[in-house]
Amino acid sequence: MAIPLLIASRNPDKIAELKAILEPHQIRIHTMLDFPDLPDTIEDQDSIYGNAMKKALEGAKATDMLCLADDTGLFIDALDNAPGVFSARFAGEACSYSDNVRKVLLLLQDNDNRNAYFETAVAVADPSGIISVVSGCVRGHIALYEQGQNGFGYDSIFRVEGKDKSYAEMENEEKNRISHRNLAIREILPILLRVLRINNAKIK
Repeated sequence: MAIPLLIASRNPDKIAELKAILEPHQIRIHTMLDFPDLPDTIEDQDSIYGNAMKKALEGAKATDMLCLADDTGLFIDALDNAPGVFSARFAGEACSYSDNVRKVLLLLQDNDNRNAYFETAVAVADPSGIISVVSGCVRGHIALYEQGQNGFGYDSIFRVEGKDKSYAEMENEEKNRISHRNLAIREILPILLRVLRINNAKIK
């Protein structure tokens, strides 16, 4: 029997990626899309770890479910690690993926240092508190222009170290296998599965 888990997100791209990673483990995924009346968490923490933990804990308390949340940042050396925790809204509160990409390319247009890394923090919480928080990191560099049609966010300009192509040039299966989000999920998965099985046993 599949074990239920809440993903604290309404982002369809992120949800699809997380589902692809988690569903082989017989986890029944719920998301914040299943709870349209619940407000979004205000991501006002000063790190991706803080945001991930806040989202996980608020989701768990609001639904009385075990909750997984993540927050991701793109950290660019030449921009003093910006956009970092502000990656989703780098070009403004109502910005699109394309707006963020254009801003990064504009800021780096005369800069030879294009080293960058993606980092995802993943937190798991139940209504009583945070159970675990981990992270996954992938290094690479920012391309001179957009490359590839797949993915979302900054995928079209982030070229993965050792792969010689952007995330957006990869098929979903390849990206999910090596991505910063997958590395973080793999790190937290043994803890997550253990807690889910304990909770499932209590229900039975």
